[in-house]
Amino acid sequence: MSDPKFPPEKNLPAGYVPPKVWTWEPGNGGAFASINRPTAGAQTEKERPVGKHPLQLYSLATPNGQKVTILLEELLAAGHSGAEYDAWLINIGKGDQFGSGFVEVNPNSKIPALMDHAPKDGGKPIRLFESASIMTYLAEKFGAFLPTDLRARAETFNWLFWQMGSAPFLGGGFGHFYSYAPMKIQYAIDRYAMEVKRQLDVLDRHLADNEFMAGSEYTIADMAIWPWYGRIALHGAYDDAGTFLSVDDYKNVQRWTKQIAARPAVKRGVMVNKTSGDPSEQLHERHDASDFDTKTQDKIGKA
Repeated sequence: MSDPKFPPEKNLPAGYVPPKVWTWEPGNGGAFASINRPTAGAQTEKERPVGKHPLQLYSLATPNGQKVTILLEELLAAGHSGAEYDAWLINIGKGDQFGSGFVEVNPNSKIPALMDHAPKDGGKPIRLFESASIMTYLAEKFGAFLPTDLRARAETFNWLFWQMGSAPFLGGGFGHFYSYAPMKIQYAIDRYAMEVKRQLDVLDRHLADNEFMAGSEYTIADMAIWPWYGRIALHGAYDDAGTFLSVDDYKNVQRWTKQIAARPAVKRGVMVNKTSGDPSEQLHERHDASDFDTKTQDKIGKA
């Protein structure tokens, strides 16, 4: 039964009326229809690989994946040798995240996921999922990039969890309807573009008075926010949606974005588990620091 407030002929597609009870049909989900399901759990039996290091990362170089690889590379650059890690590629386009081995680490079937086979208490391996949980765990384990000062620590968590709550509007909201949906829906694009610009303004106003998100100290909050908002600020997301969103107007975001982008550990971190773009910047799997010099896709392709 149609709602008189929403004449079916004005719906998109024209004539659409939501059913009383929604049912899933293959094809729902636009660009992600081949992997989307309304249920959880493993869909295939697939063993999870384990490498030589205590930290085993299962991921892909999406912004959420890059948060963790940036942190791991920053920890290593800061001299924390115990942060050496194996990074295994989880190709979400092919449904690797629904393999039984991966689901054992993350029952939510989302990247990134991490196993620590040498936790500080010496007990059995610890599984970690959700990027903020992984980053907090690693920062606390190594005592780095998470301030001990009460106020700076609180500010770090403020912005870390701001990112976790805000980025879905950027990725799943704006990014989806601007780039991935099977049709252009003005209402959806307008709705999420307005919210993303509001978020950029939040960042810009804060960064006018702060070098980094928690003040003068570079923290996991910067590492979490940068892959999402730095990427769009650099015109590198959603078919250059940065132009559409006038990202160059946010001068303080631009300053912060470029400052972080210049860090060597960040440059390495964004390459790990990357499968698109310049082959020289793709390191599908990372098992040793030397892999950045010898196993990028341009070098493998020439072998």
